[in-house]
Amino acid sequence: MKLKDKVAIITGAGQGIGKEIALTFAKEGAKVVVTDITGKEKEVAEEIKKMGREAIAVKVDVSKMEDAKRMAEETLKAFGRIDILVNNAGIYPFKPFVEMTESDWDKVINVNLKGTFNCTKAVVETMIKQRYGKIINITSIAGTVVGFPQLTHYCASKGGMTGFTRALALELAPYGINVNAIAPGPIETPGTMTLGKEAYENLKKAIPIGRWGKAEDIANLAVFLASDESSNITGQVIVSDGGYTVQ
Repeated sequence: MKLKDKVAIITGAGQGIGKEIALTFAKEGAKVVVTDITGKEKEVAEEIKKMGREAIAVKVDVSKMEDAKRMAEETLKAFGRIDILVNNAGIYPFKPFVEMTESDWDKVINVNLKGTFNCTKAVVETMIKQRYGKIINITSIAGTVVGFPQLTHYCASKGGMTGFTRALALELAPYGINVNAIAPGPIETPGTMTLGKEAYENLKKAIPIGRWGKAEDIANLAVFLASDESSNITGQVIVSDGGYTVQ
């Protein structure tokens, strides 16, 4: 119960890492606001309620500021405060740079980087008034530690989130708000499993601990950063990749 009675918003929580974070936060006692654009947010919220925890589902397009504001308003209406924001929503469509259009670029930047700005902007005034808050940005080793071909837009967005995390941490520290990021390496999710068995096995061989990461690996780290146990940590990017980027 490390998050007992804390109110947490998780974006992109309909599946994968976001869903696991939402469920794990609920198990730790949080009241969870499950947001997604797919409609799956309702299913996850219902799953949390069946656990005996409180949750609401909000359909959100993080690239739209009006959606982010509505997300914050509905959270305050339901629970009266906002303690935790996890900026998890993201997309990673593979495309060679020479074939990439302006539209391709804008779509990824608008969801991954602008979406992080929108959602943070929507909740930060409440956190400042409370003089308490935890903001956790789910970045990636891509763009933060290493580069990946056919993902220049994604790497640019995640690198931007890393810089955003460090700068915002300095601005919000006087208000008792911690801002940190998690940079996952290869993680087993419905999205990454579409890469195919060969790509999966090749990546697995490159991971020193001998396995892909699991969504719960990221969720457990997010619990730590969302809890008061991490009150002395801010402006940091914590890599969880099984040693992939150490070599």
